[in-house]
Amino acid sequence: MSNILKSTKLDIALVKPYFKTICFTLLLPIVFAAINRSLLTGVSFAMCFIAMTTGYTFSITEKNSMDRLFGILPVRKSELVIGRYVFVLAMGLLSLIISLIAQPLVLKVLGETVGVFDIVTAAIAGVFLFALYTVFQIPGYYKYGSIKGRVFMYIPVAGFLVTLLLLSKMPAIGNSIISVVESSPILLVFLAVFAIVVMYAVSIFLSIRVMKNKEM
Repeated sequence: MSNILKSTKLDIALVKPYFKTICFTLLLPIVFAAINRSLLTGVSFAMCFIAMTTGYTFSITEKNSMDRLFGILPVRKSELVIGRYVFVLAMGLLSLIISLIAQPLVLKVLGETVGVFDIVTAAIAGVFLFALYTVFQIPGYYKYGSIKGRVFMYIPVAGFLVTLLLLSKMPAIGNSIISVVESSPILLVFLAVFAIVVMYAVSIFLSIRVMKNKEM
């Protein structure tokens, strides 16, 4: 566990010079939420934006040819991988907290009503979108590097857009989903958490496998 935390701290040190840029990234969704008067839209936008910064650690590592350094560290490859996932998740959690505090305040100043249901729904949607981005990106970055691996960023985007298109074409399904969400919020939270845990478990397994194959 200590080695995983050390790996996470190493990633924090790598990305530290870019923290100002990342913080600025979180300001744009606040403006977006104010323009659209929607917490759900703003939080989803924020989590998608912050997920795009996942490649920072990979690009910095490649740019500075740090693969040899990672190779001589007294840490197993699996611990390095899990440490990076912990770092990514920590970034996502911090961004979610900031968004759920700042955006409702801005919306209330603009005269919009933001209830508990709105906050919970926005949080679930944001976390799910963040997970959907990162579970594809990280194994892709490990396999193909920071440049070629970026193509995996567009897979969840395409799937998300297709889903929205299908729901718009079939409003009955969309209305059914909304009714389920309103009537069974606890079930929604349980299903979302279960899906996210499964996605990350598979993603971590694939990333570790990629790293071990590179050693052969």
